Amino acid sequence: MTNPVNGNPKENAGFRAAEYVKDGMTVGLGTGSTVAYTMDRLAEKIKGGLRIIGVPTSIQTAMKARERGIPLASLDDVTEIDLTIDGADQIDPSLRLIKGRGAAQVRERCVADASNRLIIVADASKLCDQLTGPVPVEVIPFALGHVIRRLETMGGSVVVRDGVKKDGPVLSDNGNIILDYHSGPINDPQGLETEINNIPGVVGCGIMAEFSNMMTVIIGENDDCRILGINDL
Repeated sequence: MTNPVNGNPKENAGFRAAEYVKDGMTVGLGTGSTVAYTMDRLAEKIKGGLRIIGVPTSIQTAMKARERGIPLASLDDVTEIDLTIDGADQIDPSLRLIKGRGAAQVRERCVADASNRLIIVADASKLCDQLTGPVPVEVIPFALGHVIRRLETMGGSVVVRDGVKKDGPVLSDNGNIILDYHSGPINDPQGLETEINNIPGVVGCGIMAEFSNMMTVIIGENDDCRILGINDL
């Protein structure tokens, strides 16, 4: 059974991604609204007999997966992940990404790195000619001021991401602070990714430029999906 086409681009992309999941797979489960549709479809397939293990990239994803009856394991419990399905905030023509508006980019990178294949689900609004940011940056609290100063010397501006419905900064599932680095158009995503990640105190930034050779991007549209990158479904 293929996904229904119903005028909701995110749902169409999320459902299409679920068709890549085969019986017996270990599947990384990303964070975000489009992946939630994938989990909806996987829950239906599990009721029909599909056997999988999910590896969640955030507490939120783990909660949603349990609500849907998807069996879970931690990254420590598995030796490899067959494929990971995740979202993105920006996608450029070379399939380089900005992720992390859900503050889960560090765990998402760990799960992607353990995977044989990465499927990104999004709607067309996430496609861009050039990555522009802002770039989420996860920082240990001890180094907050130091990292802000280092980022400011690179140009652009830095904002500590404030929580919604709470006072104070957004904290990641790892207990770290999230910054948003506004640099304008990013001419060298791989270079900027490396430069930010090499600052002592940075746990990881939201530029992901290293996974394009293992990536399929599913762009949901009103009446179908567009497939970019690897496609052997």
